[in-house]
Amino acid sequence: MSETTAAYFWAGCAAGELRYQCCSACGRAQFPPRPFCAGCGAAPRWEVSAGRGTVYTLTTVARAPTPEFAALAPYDIVLIDLDEGFRMMAHAESGLAIGARVRIGFRRLGERMLPRAERE
Repeated sequence: MSETTAAYFWAGCAAGELRYQCCSACGRAQFPPRPFCAGCGAAPRWEVSAGRGTVYTLTTVARAPTPEFAALAPYDIVLIDLDEGFRMMAHAESGLAIGARVRIGFRRLGERMLPRAERE
């Protein structure tokens, strides 16, 4: 993800929006954002997701990758199939299971708002 693309995504999170891209030519939804459609190579446009989907898989992180995340450990990470047709990784409330319906909320970590899956 380029710095500009990442900045637009994170600005959306700060505003409470889950932003993703949709191809202007073939209509394919994609995440993570890229400067071109991974399917056909055309220019994508930004969309705002309703933030609802289904847990595809999950894991618990016991050993945080950075000191910033150590305060959260242990924490759950999920892959979610969003209703708009893309899959993304997010932090999650504990106790979710594969197949659970979730909605995306946001959780502050330092200066950043992180997408977080919560029970629908």
